[in-house]
Amino acid sequence: MADSGGHVDPRLNLVNRAYGLEEGSPSEGGWLIQQEFVTEVMKRTYETGKLAKYCTKFTIGEGKNGLKINAIDESSRATGSRWGGIQAYWIAEASAKTKSKPKFCQIELDLKKLIGLCYATDEVLEDAAVLETLIKQGFAEEFGFMMDDAIIRGTGAGMPRGILECDSKYCPGRETEGTITYSDILLMWAHLWTGSKSKAVWFVTADIWPTLYAMRVNCTSSCYPVYLPPNQLAGEQYSTLMGRPIVELEQCSAIGTTGDILLLDLSQYLLIDKGGIKGDRSIHVRFIYDESCFRFVYRADGDCGWCSYLTPYKGSKYKSPFVCLTTATR
Repeated sequence: MADSGGHVDPRLNLVNRAYGLEEGSPSEGGWLIQQEFVTEVMKRTYETGKLAKYCTKFTIGEGKNGLKINAIDESSRATGSRWGGIQAYWIAEASAKTKSKPKFCQIELDLKKLIGLCYATDEVLEDAAVLETLIKQGFAEEFGFMMDDAIIRGTGAGMPRGILECDSKYCPGRETEGTITYSDILLMWAHLWTGSKSKAVWFVTADIWPTLYAMRVNCTSSCYPVYLPPNQLAGEQYSTLMGRPIVELEQCSAIGTTGDILLLDLSQYLLIDKGGIKGDRSIHVRFIYDESCFRFVYRADGDCGWCSYLTPYKGSKYKSPFVCLTTATR
């Protein structure tokens, strides 16, 4: 309603406000409208979806919504505990035999739902030919980011359970509060399960690079660099530590906190999905407003494939395919 001066209450304009992208707002699509030349959209692309390719993945078929996997419940390699309880004996002739048996635990994965929703007016879709492609690309990257985050730190409630929430991870304390030292690198390597040493990957926060470049060993006489960049002394395509690749990951914590550096064999992490992201477009949800609705759905779940970390047969270093440093010092 207008007042006596002909002014309209601005709150009334909310009635005609589009739910999603529109030409009337530059940051919500208007900038994409070009009338005289072909649009070239400059966008910042972050590398997402880095972790799933390393995981052991199962695709769930029609009529199924989950997977149950029986795993060996082995927490110690001590005699009588291997495979959860199997034991073999050296005995004399005609001596009595003692029975033993393995112990199992069950890992249950049930598909969880990750969704994305976006509205766009018919005008902006008709006049910005690349917009639909950008919407699909943007949500695909966002889904990749969210899956990476869930694999690392998911709670397991309505989403995958992340490695930092699994009982099978092992997190030794760091040597010096607030940083990472050469001693920490060696300790993490010592705690890595032997079967993972040829497959594990270091995932690190971006804040770590100055520390890695400055890290030296044997400085009593002459110093040697701990970290070797790619295509130089390392002679490898990727940055390496202990001969294993280093991958920068946004989901790693700030340096000096739990999760700033992870040594992971993700082949021991189980991931299920329903076959990829399903994308749909509907003109009916907002039909009278001339808006299309884009919906993206990804059904997936994940969990660690180990029930606990291992006490070794000999030695004092617990073993796990998932190793990280805690905030606490040792």
